Amino acid sequence: MNGTSATRAWTGSRRVRRVRRVRRVRGTLVPWVVCAALLLAACDGGGSDAKGASASPKDTTCDGKIHGTAHITVWYHAGPSGEFTTLQNQVKQFNRQQKQVRVELVTLPEDRAYTALVLSAAASGDLPDLLDFDGPNLYSYAWSGKLRPIDSCVPASVRADLLPTIRQQGTYAGRLWGIGTFDSGMGLYVRKSVMKKAGIRIPTGPKDAWTATELTGILRKLRTQGYKAPLDLRLVYSQPGQEWNTYGFAPAVWSAGGDLVEPKNFSTANGYVNGPGSVKALTDMQNWAKAGLIDMVKDDKAFVSGRSAISWCGHWTYPEFNKAFPGDVAIVPLPDFGQGTVTGMGSFQWGVPAGNADGDAVWRFLSFLLRPAQVHRMTVANGAIPATESGIKLSPQYAPGGPEHLFIEQLRDGVARPRPQTPAYPAITDAFSRAFAKIIFNRAPVKATLDQAAKKIDDDLAAHDDYPPNTP
Repeated sequence: MNGTSATRAWTGSRRVRRVRRVRRVRGTLVPWVVCAALLLAACDGGGSDAKGASASPKDTTCDGKIHGTAHITVWYHAGPSGEFTTLQNQVKQFNRQQKQVRVELVTLPEDRAYTALVLSAAASGDLPDLLDFDGPNLYSYAWSGKLRPIDSCVPASVRADLLPTIRQQGTYAGRLWGIGTFDSGMGLYVRKSVMKKAGIRIPTGPKDAWTATELTGILRKLRTQGYKAPLDLRLVYSQPGQEWNTYGFAPAVWSAGGDLVEPKNFSTANGYVNGPGSVKALTDMQNWAKAGLIDMVKDDKAFVSGRSAISWCGHWTYPEFNKAFPGDVAIVPLPDFGQGTVTGMGSFQWGVPAGNADGDAVWRFLSFLLRPAQVHRMTVANGAIPATESGIKLSPQYAPGGPEHLFIEQLRDGVARPRPQTPAYPAITDAFSRAFAKIIFNRAPVKATLDQAAKKIDDDLAAHDDYPPNTP
């Protein structure tokens, strides 16, 4: 699924080993290549340039030098998959192409959730030199000192090539802490032939989105066409506490004028997650469930099997859906609940954990992963959206007129919105996700359930003194 499926345990090509590793001794300082053109030739793209990588007095993550032959360890979230295999091959290619930085992709236990492994390793000082993690967890990791800022590592030319959503996702307290090589997109998948037969218009872009009221009428019309439960919400992902509930359905709350927490200072959830807009959006969705318009079967086959004609989902399903119905699948914006369509964004990204790793060596590898060909290589493997403009150019399906162009349009034009950029995010998403599950599956009273979520979030804020600034 999307980059937020952080509950997958994963493995790799080597035997499981202890995460705690003794860092190899670095040798003599080796001068860093400053010129961007020489850098591209020497290390396959990466490093610093004059405009974008001057270190602040409190940030020495990158100083422009690599110390001897640097050995770095890397953790990655994906289990056996095309995504993980691609990263393995990227590591091999990087290690073949140059000798100054040696990368080891560490195998991790399969019996523990990835985020739990990260938190456990952080507590014991066992984090790797380069860590991949779910995007919105960055704010908690940065606040608690688990990450080092990477402002001093990233050239202005690289920053300019990133999608605005990637820069936004990686920023906390005015500093850059993470970079992803891919982003995410959401929309409603529809069967064009079904819509045409039913006389239903197909939106052409974000400004033309169906309203929530219009979608309700469409779902009722599709029921008369033989679709007993015409809307697929991918509820197989919606166990209480799972990230899909927040990533997938917070956009409905935002579209209705609600929020998960006070958006400026993140000081309270009361009046926001349980405010009028939030209540309206989730009441509309609960009414769809009560009317039987949502497919409640616990599998992911509602759309491809023909049970549902509309699927509310993300970019990762397009290959599967298009294979099932070649040329008959369109992606349209999520419904407008009153204040314009909104969509989710963000996925897994890379960061440098606190520790003694040579930041320039880590950046050498990360800059390799951000090269256009490597971004394209990974996004072909996992179906995600390239994080860079140069990578997008290699993917014709995202060009104007392409079947997935909507995703790019939403990420570039401000339709996509990040999940709350606060260290309180783990508590926020857990509370909202559990509330959403109760509202949809148990038909729990919407306002009272959201009141409970607001209290849980505010209790966490109080327990942490509203997360006062605690950054380098």
